[in-house]
Amino acid sequence: MDRKIEKRKFPPKKIAWLSAAVAFLCLVVWGLVTTGSGSTLKIDSRKITISKVSRGEFQEYISVNGTVLPISTFYLDAVEGGRVKKIFVEEGNYVNVGDDILELDNTDLHLDIMYREAQLYEQINNLRNTRLAMEQQSLRLREQLLEIDYQVAKSKRQYEQYSTLIDKDLISRDAFDQAGEDYDYWLGKRDLTVETQKQDSILRTIQIEQLERSVERMQTNLEVVKQKLENLAIRAPIKGQLTLLNAEVGESKSRGERIGQIDVLEGFKIRAAVDEFYIARVAVGQTATIRLSDVTYNLEIKKVYPEVRQGRFEIDLEFQGAAPEGIRRGQTVQLRLALGNLSEAVTVARGGFYQKTAGRWIYVVDESGEFAVKRKISLGMQNPQEYEVLEGLEPGEMVITSSYDGFEDFDRLVFKDK
Repeated sequence: MDRKIEKRKFPPKKIAWLSAAVAFLCLVVWGLVTTGSGSTLKIDSRKITISKVSRGEFQEYISVNGTVLPISTFYLDAVEGGRVKKIFVEEGNYVNVGDDILELDNTDLHLDIMYREAQLYEQINNLRNTRLAMEQQSLRLREQLLEIDYQVAKSKRQYEQYSTLIDKDLISRDAFDQAGEDYDYWLGKRDLTVETQKQDSILRTIQIEQLERSVERMQTNLEVVKQKLENLAIRAPIKGQLTLLNAEVGESKSRGERIGQIDVLEGFKIRAAVDEFYIARVAVGQTATIRLSDVTYNLEIKKVYPEVRQGRFEIDLEFQGAAPEGIRRGQTVQLRLALGNLSEAVTVARGGFYQKTAGRWIYVVDESGEFAVKRKISLGMQNPQEYEVLEGLEPGEMVITSSYDGFEDFDRLVFKDK
């Protein structure tokens, strides 16, 4: 008797195909997760930086490098050109007001002084000769006037005598007329001589005044040139340290050339170069700090130089109080320049994430610590250490602040080592 054989529901061949299909599906899912085609990526948490969001005092500031300079510097320039004849003080020495530093020699200047002196003496001689000629002319006119007065008196007396004799017919009419004409002639000549004397005196006076002014101008010019001769001696205008002397004996220096400088060591200032991006936010009166030997010193901006060179502008800061001990000219220090007031804010540490997100989003670590998710945020002011968080994060949350290179396109990061 034949027995009916029942067909199996899951033959081995079918089971093998189903197992292969499930394995393939798992492989596809795993590939989608690990290759980035989805929104989740597994990463090693040991290769990233996780920081804590906190609340506390926040101040926007920038770090800039500054150079220590004396509070005041006086530059020594060659007022007159010449050859370096002698050097009295070496670079680095201290000088007092009026101390000789170096002496220049200028042959052309000496010759110019000699020429001007000769011109002055010549003009003085002209003035002296003009005055002498004026006195001599005055004497001649006085002598002529004396002679004319004598002739006037003589002709007058003769005319008066002839006037008496003519009435008695003792002289001829012709002799009488001649006496009258002689008298009138000498009177007219006297008036003319007096007028000539006045005009000559006026002209001589004007000529002398002109010569005197010319002599005064030449004397003034000579004094100016002699002052140039004095300028060949370079002396210390202030008390301080001669920190620079660019001169050698026998070397020629041009007019206006920088020879050296004297630093006033009664105080120090710091000159710093700031990026032009902050030029509208830096002004006189703002504060900064430096830390030297575990001590913090406060400074204040005293001057802002508006000129921008190679993308930077300069500022001068002075210490509020005593300067640090042992500070030296030319020393480089790092300044913390405040751009805003101290306030309380939620902050997050600076990191490489900002280059990819521009502060618009960040990966926030879940409370379990096993994964992180992308979240939109808004950042405000910043300083070299942290960003101000305006919205999107709460104090105590943990975020990834290291670089997001390679996984910035994923919404969820799973820590595979957890």
